Amino acid sequence: MRLSLLFRLPLTVVLTTLTLTLALPLSAVEEKGKLPLEELRTFAEVYNQIREGYVEDIDDSTLLEYAIQGMLMNLDPHSMYLTKDAFQNLQTTTTGEFTGLGIEVGMEDGYVKIISPIDGSPASNAGLQSGDIILKLGTVPVKGMSLNEAIDIMRGPKGSEIELSIGRPGESQPFDVTLVRDTIKVASVRERWLEPGYGYIRIAQFQRRTGADVRKSLEKLMSEQKLKGLVLDLRNNPGGILRASVDVAGLFLDGGNVVYTEGRMESTDMHYDADALDAIAGVPLIVLINQGSASASEIVAGALQDRGRAVVMGTQSFGKGSVQTVMPLSESRAVKLTTALYFTPNGRSIQAEGIVPDVTIERAQVTAYENPKGISEADLSRHLDNANSTAKKKKKKKVDNDLLADDNQLYEALTLLKGLNILGMRDTTVESVVEPSGES
Repeated sequence: MRLSLLFRLPLTVVLTTLTLTLALPLSAVEEKGKLPLEELRTFAEVYNQIREGYVEDIDDSTLLEYAIQGMLMNLDPHSMYLTKDAFQNLQTTTTGEFTGLGIEVGMEDGYVKIISPIDGSPASNAGLQSGDIILKLGTVPVKGMSLNEAIDIMRGPKGSEIELSIGRPGESQPFDVTLVRDTIKVASVRERWLEPGYGYIRIAQFQRRTGADVRKSLEKLMSEQKLKGLVLDLRNNPGGILRASVDVAGLFLDGGNVVYTEGRMESTDMHYDADALDAIAGVPLIVLINQGSASASEIVAGALQDRGRAVVMGTQSFGKGSVQTVMPLSESRAVKLTTALYFTPNGRSIQAEGIVPDVTIERAQVTAYENPKGISEADLSRHLDNANSTAKKKKKKKVDNDLLADDNQLYEALTLLKGLNILGMRDTTVESVVEPSGES
């Protein structure tokens, strides 16, 4: 009898069945696929001890649920048993709206680690960062909690408050921050112009319609003016649906492989290819990533990097190279199980490694330095005017884009895009002027 069937029976039947089964010679059950009888005997004994002797009465259903949670907690940080609330939260997250603090989290060494804050969320507005460790939720230490338990505490009615104790790498002391829960509406995609001809698309999370939304953003930009270069911002994007990442990467590739997955089951060995259409026809592309770029974000960055379609800039990504499959057990419960690893087109697994950018740019605060004593020819008295200039004196052009002024990584990306565009124009000019030489 399979273990899953045993657990559906009353405890007395389970224990009786296990006892009868365990009485068989071990040689009879050593074949592959048979139950580990010694371990099952231990499980049954511990189960009965808890049931009979624990200081508080716990019903059988709750004990078995604890056992299921324990099995999954000891696999990897992304496999988990989804209770009714957790299953519902997962479903609402992929559709883009839920109530909470707005952080993607995982477990590390028994603590809850922030993978990425969601744009515009209470967590993001409070300055929480990728890599921060949540030490306490209110007055309750996180150490020893399951991820689901921590998430349940962080969830709550809109407008209610919760205090988090945060440990940050590089900081000598933890600090507290109070967040007000809110309805998190994840705007998956937004677009804007950085400068005339140079577009910007930000993807906050990969949801079911992200591919279609990015296509709409591209069409909007290109309908307004000619596109000379594009920045695709995947920083602090915790990932999401694998299919959506394939759709996004495919918008910038002319066919070919985007990602492939490998697992123990035959059904997990999959290849995902792009359609034969580059939506921006080879326009220079830069992808921005950082430590908060995970999973689906790394699929996009890795594919475009391997295929030579984009320059990847920023800092090394999170390194989540595994695929989770949600397996519903009922209408209200499910198991989220890691079933495969994914690989970039060149066969790279980025699990626990991350995507290394082509150009590393650390996030920094840049302050312009002005030298009041600096002079030029135009500052000299009786200087000669430039005969080709209609203006006697021109002021230096300043960046009037707040997004660029506060974001050195984005500013460097735009600078590189301009350089790529200039080089592309020069190459085109040379090819159009120089004729093939004939033999003499």
